[in-house]
Amino acid sequence: MLDELVALAVPPRCAACRAPGRRAADVLCGDCRRALAWLGAGCCARCALPLPHGAGCPARDAPFDCAWSAVAYEGAARDALHALKFRAARPLAGVMAAQIAANAPPRLLSPGAVLVPVPAHPARLRSRGFDPAELLARSLARRAGLPLRAALRRDRARSRQLGASREERLRAGRLGFAARGPAPPQVVLVDDVHTTGATLGACAAQLRAAGCKRVVAVTWARAL
Repeated sequence: MLDELVALAVPPRCAACRAPGRRAADVLCGDCRRALAWLGAGCCARCALPLPHGAGCPARDAPFDCAWSAVAYEGAARDALHALKFRAARPLAGVMAAQIAANAPPRLLSPGAVLVPVPAHPARLRSRGFDPAELLARSLARRAGLPLRAALRRDRARSRQLGASREERLRAGRLGFAARGPAPPQVVLVDDVHTTGATLGACAAQLRAAGCKRVVAVTWARAL
């Protein structure tokens, strides 16, 4: 009843496609949910790309042990992430976390692991006022019953990934991540989207250097 009254006063809209909704709780409309391209069991455990690779696994030398993503970064998923990052549609982080928790293999979110969000670039954090990956990780921690720890920091002087080419993203030393003290033995590295894997790899390398024995990269979306 409350949702219906709120909807009458302020008609809700889908955060991704902006279509009118029926309930205030419908952050992502039914059409957008149905349009998500789910990534199932037919994906590589190392890089999260659908098999076969063709040219080979791009994460074969990555410092993380494995990677997993819920959906392909296209269509409705791209629109949803754009809404979260650039229109401050924060409730979408809860939807994404719920989908990860419901679909991720149990071995990835196993007891003993600590969730570590990929830290946002300081300039982005200032402009947005929030960190999308941290929101996602915090919501996922509640659903998975796992601890959350800000085990990484980001150097404000280093480059951002947004707008960079693939070659620039993969350039060694481009990203300035560092561990905040000794790292947990088992880490689930959480970010919103897995593109080239450069950010996840840079974070995983720092966690390894700080003593982490196993790093799993989990994201909501995967660029194909």
